[in-house]
Amino acid sequence: MDSTRRAELTRYLSSFVTPERLRKMDVVLENRTRYVTVVLEDIYQPHNASAVVRTCDALGVHDVHIVEQRNTYTVNPGVALGTTNWVNLIRFPRGDGAMRSATAALREKGYRLVATTPHADAVGPADLDLSTGPVALMFGTELDGLSEAALTETDEYVRIPMYGFVESFNISVSAAIALFTLTERLRASDLPWRLTDEQIAETKLAWLRRSIKRAQALEAEFDKNQ
Repeated sequence: MDSTRRAELTRYLSSFVTPERLRKMDVVLENRTRYVTVVLEDIYQPHNASAVVRTCDALGVHDVHIVEQRNTYTVNPGVALGTTNWVNLIRFPRGDGAMRSATAALREKGYRLVATTPHADAVGPADLDLSTGPVALMFGTELDGLSEAALTETDEYVRIPMYGFVESFNISVSAAIALFTLTERLRASDLPWRLTDEQIAETKLAWLRRSIKRAQALEAEFDKNQ
């Protein structure tokens, strides 16, 4: 879609939502980022999957990449609370090559692949170097963590320090701690962490389409009257 038609369609659809909702969209879009993104490998408990998506929305993380090699990723609506309308879920074809497809696509977009793991060479979220490029933060299954296939694709490692008897946090807690730390650091930096104007325009139209009942029929009417 060319930018002129997109702008006109956005103005047209905007008339079907309240001014308060439009202002909220604009504020949220100003705080969205793709500088940090999330990769979830084989998450099988819906409440965990949903909690991570909810955290991403709350912290302004725009995309979640879904890798399903063995387990199906499902969302619990009662936990996600509609945040799948605002966070992009990017799924890769299922199968043994799903992780390789995901990492290749992310590298093509310029991401460094950072595994969350108790690896000996891992640094904490507060110490991960953000200046060397965008970060794809990778999380694995609730029981075993990231697979060997994922770890062989990894560039760097992050771990969250722990001081108790338990060996790991729940995945949704790990995601919340790591993402909060990284996004707060981004917002305090001079790095280009915000969405581009083009990405903002594309996202606003997508959100309007998802928010408005009969959006498809309204868009058809718009096209007919052009």
